Amino acid sequence: MQIFPAIDLRGGRVVRLYQGDYDRETVYAADACAVARDFLAAGAAYLHVVDLDGARDGTLANFDTIAAIAAQGGLFIEVGGGIRTEERIRQYLDLGVSRCILGTVAVEDFAFTERMARTYGDKIAVGVDARDGFVAINGWKELSGERGVDFCRRLYGAGVQTVIYTDISRDGAEKGANLALYRELAGISGLSITASGGVSSLKELRELQTIGTHAAILGKALYTGRLDLKTVIAEVGAC
Repeated sequence: MQIFPAIDLRGGRVVRLYQGDYDRETVYAADACAVARDFLAAGAAYLHVVDLDGARDGTLANFDTIAAIAAQGGLFIEVGGGIRTEERIRQYLDLGVSRCILGTVAVEDFAFTERMARTYGDKIAVGVDARDGFVAINGWKELSGERGVDFCRRLYGAGVQTVIYTDISRDGAEKGANLALYRELAGISGLSITASGGVSSLKELRELQTIGTHAAILGKALYTGRLDLKTVIAEVGAC
């Protein structure tokens, strides 16, 4: 299973939000590049980066920071947050980013999402963020009327190969992953699922691996020391 340590950026700093609440922020580092280097030194091959400012207002507030991380090399980097146009996709890919994550736009403009998936293949993923089972958009502030699992099925039919599924109620809370949800998602044959939100133990990671989950994102559990990245990679990671 691929292990993606996470860097969430707000104002250039590495932060974590509690259940997506911008008013409940913890700052963990001022130097995102140093954090990425620490992950690389621990054996990471993958990195998940979210521009929280971009997710909220569509700006490129953290573009220079992401460019600096990408310039360091050595990591497969996926980036999400405010990517709503093909121009933005090209900007990130030109930096050396390996994969762009579409979020709100995947719900609001499904035809665009399908076109990007057909055009860029595995360089496009969709982040499906759900609260109470329904897809959330616009920085998790609004709920759509579609169940997350149903939306994943539609995405696969549109050519999307990878979905990063976040249970918002678990995100940043270290409450454990929603294993029942990922078992249900595993039933969508051919779709690569990345688990995100609340993963906080090796036992959970082993269960996700057994279920057939393609990858897992680790956030707060790394920053608080609850999980050790080097140990995780040795136990369940794959290059």
